Amino acid sequence: MVLSHTDPNRRIEEPPRHNVEQPLFSGPTAAPEYLPHVYSSSAAQGNILSQSGKKFTLPVETTRHFKTYFYEEVVIPPAKKFPPRAAERLLPVDELDEWPSGRSRTQGYSSLNRMQSIIYPTAFGSNENMLGKTDVAMLTILRVLDQYRTHSKSESLPASIRKDDFKIIYVAPMKALAAEIVRKLAKRLQWLAIRVRELTGDMQLTKGEIAETQIIVTTPEKWDVVTRKPTGEGEIASKLKLLIIDEVHLLNEDRGAVIETIVARTLRQVRESSQSVIRILGLSATLPNYIDVADFLSVSRQTGLFYFDSSFRPVPLEQHFIGVKGKPGTSQSKINLDLVTFEKVSELVQAGHQVMVFVHARKETVKAALALREAASKEGMLDAFSSQDHPNYAHFRRDLSASRNKEMKELFDDGFGIHHAGMLRGDRNMMEKLFNARAIKVLCCTATLAWGVNLPAHAVIIKGTQVYDNSRGSFVDLSVLDVLQVFGRAGRPGLETSGEGYICTTDDKLQHYLNAVTSQNPIESQFVKGMVDAMNAEISLGTVATAHDAVRWLGYTYLFVRMQKTPLIYGIPYNEVQDDPLLSRKRYQLVRTAAGSLAEARMINHDKDRDSFTITDLGRIAAKYYIHHRTIEIFNRELRTQMTEADVLSMVSLSTEFDQIQVRENETNELLQLLELAPCNVKGKVNVLLQGYISWAFVEDFALISDMQYVAQNAGRIVRALLEIAISRKWANTSAVLMGMSKAIEKRLWPFDQPLKQFDLKQDVLYGLERWADDYSVAELLGNLVHLNPIHGQAILNAAKQFPAVQVSYFLRPLGPDVLKIETRVRSAFSWSSKHGSVEPFWLWVEDHEEKTILQLSYLLLRPSTDVLDIAFLISIPEGQIPPFVTIRSVSERWMGAEDEVKVAFDDLVMPARSNSHTPRLNLPFLSLSILQDSVLGDLFSGKLRSLNAIQTQAFWSTVNTASNALICAPTGSGKSTLGHILTCQTLARIPRQGYVLIVAPRQSIVMEWMSDLRGVLGAMGFSMSFLVVLENLEQLDPYYELAVSSLRRVLQTQPTRLVGFSASLNDSADLAAWLDVAPSAFHSFRPSDRDQSLNVIAHTFAIPHSAALFKAMARPVSATIRSIGSGPAIVFVPSRSQCSSVALDLIPYMDKLRDRNLSDFISKGVCLFHPGLHRQDSATILELYAEGIIRVLVVAREACWKLPVRAAVVVVMGTQYFTVHEDGTRRQLHDYTLEELVRMQGRAVRHGDIGHFHLFCQAEDKDTYMRFLEGGLPLESKLLGSDQLRQWYKHHRERGHIRNKQEGVQALSWTFLARRAASNPTYYDSKGNRDECLSK
Repeated sequence: MVLSHTDPNRRIEEPPRHNVEQPLFSGPTAAPEYLPHVYSSSAAQGNILSQSGKKFTLPVETTRHFKTYFYEEVVIPPAKKFPPRAAERLLPVDELDEWPSGRSRTQGYSSLNRMQSIIYPTAFGSNENMLGKTDVAMLTILRVLDQYRTHSKSESLPASIRKDDFKIIYVAPMKALAAEIVRKLAKRLQWLAIRVRELTGDMQLTKGEIAETQIIVTTPEKWDVVTRKPTGEGEIASKLKLLIIDEVHLLNEDRGAVIETIVARTLRQVRESSQSVIRILGLSATLPNYIDVADFLSVSRQTGLFYFDSSFRPVPLEQHFIGVKGKPGTSQSKINLDLVTFEKVSELVQAGHQVMVFVHARKETVKAALALREAASKEGMLDAFSSQDHPNYAHFRRDLSASRNKEMKELFDDGFGIHHAGMLRGDRNMMEKLFNARAIKVLCCTATLAWGVNLPAHAVIIKGTQVYDNSRGSFVDLSVLDVLQVFGRAGRPGLETSGEGYICTTDDKLQHYLNAVTSQNPIESQFVKGMVDAMNAEISLGTVATAHDAVRWLGYTYLFVRMQKTPLIYGIPYNEVQDDPLLSRKRYQLVRTAAGSLAEARMINHDKDRDSFTITDLGRIAAKYYIHHRTIEIFNRELRTQMTEADVLSMVSLSTEFDQIQVRENETNELLQLLELAPCNVKGKVNVLLQGYISWAFVEDFALISDMQYVAQNAGRIVRALLEIAISRKWANTSAVLMGMSKAIEKRLWPFDQPLKQFDLKQDVLYGLERWADDYSVAELLGNLVHLNPIHGQAILNAAKQFPAVQVSYFLRPLGPDVLKIETRVRSAFSWSSKHGSVEPFWLWVEDHEEKTILQLSYLLLRPSTDVLDIAFLISIPEGQIPPFVTIRSVSERWMGAEDEVKVAFDDLVMPARSNSHTPRLNLPFLSLSILQDSVLGDLFSGKLRSLNAIQTQAFWSTVNTASNALICAPTGSGKSTLGHILTCQTLARIPRQGYVLIVAPRQSIVMEWMSDLRGVLGAMGFSMSFLVVLENLEQLDPYYELAVSSLRRVLQTQPTRLVGFSASLNDSADLAAWLDVAPSAFHSFRPSDRDQSLNVIAHTFAIPHSAALFKAMARPVSATIRSIGSGPAIVFVPSRSQCSSVALDLIPYMDKLRDRNLSDFISKGVCLFHPGLHRQDSATILELYAEGIIRVLVVAREACWKLPVRAAVVVVMGTQYFTVHEDGTRRQLHDYTLEELVRMQGRAVRHGDIGHFHLFCQAEDKDTYMRFLEGGLPLESKLLGSDQLRQWYKHHRERGHIRNKQEGVQALSWTFLARRAASNPTYYDSKGNRDECLSK
């Protein structure tokens, strides 16, 4: 075979040639998914995915122009119109629903436009989640309004809307746009009387304003903060029906993590709770990967995904991208930027167009206008810019003469204008008016105009793309969002057929803006950067309690969507996606990493065995105040028990929120000047700026002003968080310093400044005050107004009277050898005015004599009607080591200098001696019922018990078979009452018919229980009377009860009547036994731990003040507690009847005998309510269903604990405080549960033959006191002293002649328990130890 010299070459070339002719993929290809509502002509124009799959190519007909050594320009022509589809038509107004059509007719519309016609059936005709353009928003809003109206023909449309039943949230990308959206929506919905308000960092809403507002416009960060709160603003979320997220393409920026957070939170609320149906609407500019965003928003691709390309723009837009040559930041680059800007402006003006030139600082507006005018003058083109031939020029010139803005007036003569937020409102309005009237050819402005005012022009030019970002402390690239907003102002709808948008940037940034603005790069998730703090917020909110919860939560994020689509970008190999399509392992890895960071910062407790999370005070505070976890780590190192203002300033400046604040070269001199004026010699830019802000220091540099505002806004929030941390740790000194710094930042007033500066006093008044009276406190000013004329003196007098102040008094009440109750009375001591608002909050705490530790604290709200508030503090006193004093400190939360302290001296404090009265429980064999020696009685009691328990056995003989007075103090649920029943029946069997048994109890419900238990027994035995007095529940000895027993003892002293008392376990019952004249052999005082039944007692503590937020925070752990005991029944005690329903809804995620139909919804889920307001039949039915196991969880109001006859496997006390409201409805007083109530609730967990569980959820500072008394026995003191009942009793006996003089009064009172305790615990009764002296009072 002969081969030619060309054969080798041919053989080499054949395979590549053959491969070129083959398809890239030879396997079966799936047809692309048909998306019915995607309207894009990009494929036809060449805007298709590149071969790499990582970006989209530029449209066909895009051109590039090069001007040597000057600039490069890329021009993208307007998009070609997308042709109408076969079934597409404009919807006539007549075919619309009632009110959209009616409103359209009044505004002169005959049909919807093309885009509105396409989206109308889905937007207004369904509740589908949607992704689309801005036009969708109003139709979805009208949909909600239509769903919440009565459709009554007798009512007008506005009156028919149930405005209190729903909320609509519009999340705008920034505060500047929020104001414009509020204005637009309010104007368009005014005819329906719909309220629209802004809720941002600058615009707060009161509770009343929130209630009367239907549409709230906010920012992503603010909505994240709001939905982190379980109450207050956070309650908005409970009525949320529509969530609109504008500019959802922000997902691609740093703030995108916040959008992911709020959407994931909302989607979980919808999918995992049967209580919510929330529609989500995403609005966006053109998105490259719109399918991913739709999947993230839970939008159906077939029904809710609407994609319209730029060809649907009302006015076609030609886009110009100009890259200026020269090294960025150099003078040559700036010169070239000025030249290209003038070139484009002059071309447009000569073509007869108006131009808006956007710059990025207020001062730059004037500089840019002057530079353009100077360039036009050099080129001899000023006449082209001038508007002196305008018919109204003279009129406008005359209007401008009233302005004090010199530059604005000078520039107008040559056809230029300026506009920025620093100008007076009147001047800005004038510029807008002149530009609209075409009296100005070129308007140089900041981006505020693009966001806040609808002022279009034929052409817009963005001059430069470097913007100072105070959150980063440096110049950054202009955001794509701002570029799109500015380009949106190009073209005047109805007046022009085209618009032009120019962006002039540096050569190195040209490709970046080309990619971003033309949507060449897919939007990626930024969630990983903010995941740690987002997860902490969810744990704090209670929506994430385990790693499994967190993995499921991540499944709702955009991060999850993109990880599945492009795993390599997120560090996931493709084979891992094939093995684990749902990325459970990757999500779990992310969760464990985030949990590790939070646990290290002590923000959560991570139980690694159960993989569960519980929030700590640090984590809760960080979530509440939006504090970064790395900042919390810094606080853990720097926060100490003793700190000065300088220490606080130094620590705050270390916060990661200020990492980006760096010193620039041109700022050094001005910062040094500010440092010289700073009161605290602490260096650092953040520190200097914060001190300068508080001191009202003048700052000249614009970037420094911006930095100062950023530092002040964030420092206020950070110091507030530090204050809560210090209070939660009970650090007295640090809390006081942080309280002062918090008010210093808010009021811009130092703690050493004159407090009356907080009033609007004239400067000469303040000068005189500081010169002559600066050393006086505000209270001392009232008597020392010197060196002042009468007018000034009266102004100061009025201010001093209005300055918030309280007067604190106290009484010492020892409750045992080591527990002291300080009864504190706080009296309002100032004149109320409009400056105080509706409430004045005060902190009141007791601190130790070293001023280091807060022993107890309370948060008070003074109202205009508040005269007196009573607060009880319980503190521990080490036995035998009484401190010299403690301090009661009152501090206003708002007013600088409004604080006071009262020293509580313990010089005369006498603590009662430790009691040795407890009876040891003996290990005796249980007595059987045969000991009763009565077959009838034995048969009757055999239904209740098979034998006596240990306590009953030990006390039986002295109680039943002796005639001496007896006292049995034993734990709740230990069978005391049963022993009393046996005693009553045995006594009736032995005595003559004319005898009697008198049963005395402190409450009617207890008497009813006795009657119910004895009715059957006494009826069977045929007895009714005896010579026995049974005193039940003596631990509840109130004035009425004490006076009744005292009177009985006095009257019966000559009659052979036996007294037998029963009480819960007491910490000292010796005086009670002596008062009842009980023989030592019949005195049995058992400890709470002596009960036969097993009872687990666990306390859970919270640092949140008593509020709705506290109960929201408790809900999750209470639910976990109930679930932990299996299928047994549970009782949950709540403070009031009004809280039963809300707590029941929080605990359980969601029967015909009942009169109240609202109860049926709860019962169907195994939960029900029990409170005194129930109908008797409903109460009986609920108890019957509970006994049958149909109701598993019973939520009981505090006041119903005495009437509740049933027990449970687990009893939860959800909070130990409650409010009472005065009869006039204006005064509210916070009270603690009584110890007797807690013991009664604890008794509901005592079960015979089974383990009981008692969980006490209380304030952290109350835990030790409650546990001491629950474990050691209740304190029992007389409540007669100073009571109204004693005064009435004394008055009654004086009028009847029973008491004729003081001596006889003292003798009558000698029968009381008060007479016994006054000698044993004299301090409690304000006595020196002399009993008769105490009784004489």
